Amino acid sequence: MRVMKTEKNKVALVTGANTGVGFQIAKALAENNYTVYVGARNLEKGKNAASQLGENAIAIELDVTVENTIKLAAKAIEKEHGLLDLLVNNAGISNAGTRQGTMEEMLAAQMPSVASISEMKAVWNTNVFGALAVTQAFIPLLRNAPSPRIVNVSSGLGSLTMNQDPSNPYRKSFDVVYGASKAAMNAITVSLANELEGTNIKINAVSPGFTATALNNFQGTESVEEGSKEPVRVALDESGVSGQFTGPNQEHFPW
Repeated sequence: MRVMKTEKNKVALVTGANTGVGFQIAKALAENNYTVYVGARNLEKGKNAASQLGENAIAIELDVTVENTIKLAAKAIEKEHGLLDLLVNNAGISNAGTRQGTMEEMLAAQMPSVASISEMKAVWNTNVFGALAVTQAFIPLLRNAPSPRIVNVSSGLGSLTMNQDPSNPYRKSFDVVYGASKAAMNAITVSLANELEGTNIKINAVSPGFTATALNNFQGTESVEEGSKEPVRVALDESGVSGQFTGPNQEHFPW
């Protein structure tokens, strides 16, 4: 169902929004009078998610690894609204889906001495190159909004500083497939924040924390509702803050 933009309806796009943290972010935005485009690789899954979110949600086919779907999504939103107030780069994968096992087993296979280069490329194609491709496509529409924001859903595993701290219990989990892809996403966030400094577009990275999603075989310790709190806060923040990396409880993470 399409919703015409009114003064109360700002426009947001959330990638990978048909499930997990992305769904919760889209839900919160819809509840805050945003017209939310629910980006999904599978349009039927996107439509199912949008139907649960109510009349403010619109399903849109968007595979961040397929250039044509990105272009078509940008054209559709441009035609309908002429701008985009908020882009949430949430779509992400932790592995290529070619093997089964526990989170620990999957992680062991992604250590630098044994990691599959083809799997690394597949994950980075979504988490790094896909996120940047979507951002590049929507920057022209973001420029048309009065207070546009980009939110990159990252991970504490992406902090190089934290991964060098011996007191960090998660530092041994820093792998070259998923963890390093989030470090690369963080680098892109900093690069964009520097480039866009002085413009109306603000960009920040945020970690949901160790949330139970398909990314970790649902072995995370926090619910998606809990994990979505900080991403939602950052997404709704129109204070003009840019170039920050935060996590649960508004904690500021070092890059």
